Amino acid sequence: MDRLLLALSTFCFLFGFAYTMHALGARVYHRSRLNLCFMVAGFLFQTAFLYVRGEAIGRCPLTNLFEVLIFLCWSMVLFYLLIGPAYRLSLLGAFTSPFVFVMQLAALLLPQTPVQRITSPPNAWLELHAALTMVAFGAFALACVAGVMYLAQERQLKTHHIRSIFYHLPPIHDLAVANRRLIFAGFALMTVGMVAGFAHGSAHVHVMRYVSISVWVAYGIILGALLWQRISPRRVALLSVAVFSVLLVTLWGVQAFPKQTAF
Repeated sequence: MDRLLLALSTFCFLFGFAYTMHALGARVYHRSRLNLCFMVAGFLFQTAFLYVRGEAIGRCPLTNLFEVLIFLCWSMVLFYLLIGPAYRLSLLGAFTSPFVFVMQLAALLLPQTPVQRITSPPNAWLELHAALTMVAFGAFALACVAGVMYLAQERQLKTHHIRSIFYHLPPIHDLAVANRRLIFAGFALMTVGMVAGFAHGSAHVHVMRYVSISVWVAYGIILGALLWQRISPRRVALLSVAVFSVLLVTLWGVQAFPKQTAF
C-alpha cells in the first residue's frame, strides 16, 4: 500500500513537469495552476505514504536511506507550497518537479527491505532531531533549485542570449532573496534539531550526526558571510548548489553503512 502511494506521488511530479515542458516547447506557456495541482496531489500522496509507513514501523519514517530520501522530497515540496504565490505559479515548480521525481524514482529502485515494527519506545528528542533535520534539508534542497535558476538567468543576462524561458522565470533579485531566506529557514530549523539531538544525550553517534554537523557548519558560514555582506548573490547561489550536491552524494554514501543510515 505504501509503495503504491509513493508511485502515485512520483507520477504526479512527472506529469507536472511534462506538462510544463510541453507548454514551453509549444511556446504557449502561461502561468497555470495545473502544475501546482500536480504538486499538491503529489504532496498529499507523499504525506499519506509517510503516515502509513510511520504507522507500520511505529515511529518517524527515517530508519533507512529509502525513507530518508522520501522525507527529504516531502520537505522540499512542503517549502515549495509554503512560499509565495508568485513562486508557486512560476517555473520554480517545473524545476522542482523533476528533482523530486528523480529522487523518488531512485528511492523506489532501491532494494526492498522488509518493513518491521520497532518495539522499543521512541525517544521524543531523537524523533524531533531527525524530523527537523530532514525538514531543514528540504529547505536547502529548494534553495539549491532557486540557486540553479538564479545562475541560469544570470548567464542569459551576461551572454545576452535571452531565451523564451527567461521571461517566465522570477526576477533575478527575487530569486536571490528566496535563496537567502530558504537557507536562513533551513539553518534555523537545523539549529533547533541539533539542540534536540544533543538533548538526546546518546553515547552512540550515527554517521548522519556527523553529516548534520558538517552541513550546519557549512550553511552557518554562508549565512555569516551574508550578514557581514562579504559574499555576492551569485556566490550564494553557487554555494547553495555545491553544498547541497555534496549533501545529496553523502546521503547516498551512507548506504554503505546500513546500520547507521538513520539519524
